[in-house]
Amino acid sequence: MSTSEQRRRFLNVVMTGAGAAVLGASSVAGAATPQEEAEVTPSEDLMREHGVLRRVLLVYEEAARRLSGGEKPPTDLLATTAGIVRKFVEGYHERVEETEVFPRLQKAGKQLELVRTLLAQHQAGRKLTATILDNARAATQGSPGPRTAVLDAIAAFARMYRPHAAREDTELFPAFQKLFTRAEFDRLGDRFEEAEHRMLGSAGYEGTLKQVVDLEKSLGIDDLARFTPR
Repeated sequence: MSTSEQRRRFLNVVMTGAGAAVLGASSVAGAATPQEEAEVTPSEDLMREHGVLRRVLLVYEEAARRLSGGEKPPTDLLATTAGIVRKFVEGYHERVEETEVFPRLQKAGKQLELVRTLLAQHQAGRKLTATILDNARAATQGSPGPRTAVLDAIAAFARMYRPHAAREDTELFPAFQKLFTRAEFDRLGDRFEEAEHRMLGSAGYEGTLKQVVDLEKSLGIDDLARFTPR
């Protein structure tokens, strides 16, 4: 089973109690009884990908904090982070939404205004990513104009994508899931998995997550405890 398949499926095993009655000659008290595999749904997959986006925002904002304070983030960090956004968020996650999620909701006449706004925000986000990529190296080297352009783009990107992801998680994806039977949704999950391999290669989601974790480590923000108020 591939890593992405492992991500989409987990096995829930329930152990019978030591004092369970023996049911028939072939039954064994205390034996493990595996339940049916429970799939991680396409909606849950999309929400996990939002988790990667939120961690990218933390990387962006730490880089912006350093730039604002006259510090230099690690060389190529901004370009690498924006590259992840372009490939994973825009090239994969948003493309799946635009080809698999939004059209079905539009056809069903559901969440039409929200879908229009989300599509407009996808386009706005791509422009912000282009600005960050165009100015990343010069900003890191201390050029005032590019630094301001990057700081403004990061602030706008974070301000837009936090509510964007929250609305999708709480309104769009639940409405989307209601359009399907369980069997239909399972088949759609297979389509999502195929798209993941096609667009991201064999490393898939896990490979992107590892890249983001490495960026967190390079900035020293990988310890969750540091975000706890003191």
